[in-house]
Amino acid sequence: MSRQPSKDTQPELAVRRLLHASGMRYRVEYPVPGMARRRIDVAFPGVKVAVLIDGCFWHGCPEHATRPKSNARSWHDKLDRNMARDAETTAHLRAAGWEVLRFWEHEAPEVVAVSIAGAVQRRRAAAERRRSRGRVR
Repeated sequence: MSRQPSKDTQPELAVRRLLHASGMRYRVEYPVPGMARRRIDVAFPGVKVAVLIDGCFWHGCPEHATRPKSNARSWHDKLDRNMARDAETTAHLRAAGWEVLRFWEHEAPEVVAVSIAGAVQRRRAAAERRRSRGRVR
């Protein structure tokens, strides 16, 4: 398990390259506000968009997840805790006003990058509308 990368995985790097090439700037491994030892894979803190790219095995992908047969009880408990932690992190971020985007590692990076760009643009536009309403004309 220690050889499994927890950050800078190939799916993350592919999405980040596409985002950067399109001119988007973001933070990597951004700490989840108010939660120790939790990180956002790709964060846009200014507009509060959190992107998490989950591995199929570790996070329980409904299409590709497998459960080891050796030491099954221990693995079952660990993988269930991972999924519970994911749900808790998502709920915490949403309660703090973040838009949380979760993707699986098998999803096409191009599709993921387009989804992220759309969410960031929507949040920026909404923030601009709020700012412009507050201005005196």
